[in-house]
Amino acid sequence: MTKSELILRLAERHPHLLQRDVERIVTTIFDEISAALARGERVELRGFGAFSVKRRDARVGRNPRTGASVQVDEKFIPFFKTGKQLRERLNAE
Repeated sequence: MTKSELILRLAERHPHLLQRDVERIVTTIFDEISAALARGERVELRGFGAFSVKRRDARVGRNPRTGASVQVDEKFIPFFKTGKQLRERLNAE
C-alpha cells in the first residue's frame, strides 16, 4: 500500500472528512514519526510496532565491481519491530 492508497482508503472510510484533510493528517503523522527518529527518539504504536534508530559502525567495505577497499562511514538506520498484536494477526489461521 502506498501513501496515496492509504489516504484514499481513509477518505472512503471517513466520508465526513475531506480528502485534503486526510492527506494533511497522514502527512503530519509521518512527519512527526520522522522528526522523532531524527532526534534519536523511539516511536511506539501499541499493537502495531515500534520504530527506533540503530547505529552502524564505520567499516571497510568492498566495491563489488572492482574489488577495491572502500571506507564506509558510520551511519544511522531506521529499525522497525512489530508489535505482538500485529504478529498474531499476521499469523492467525
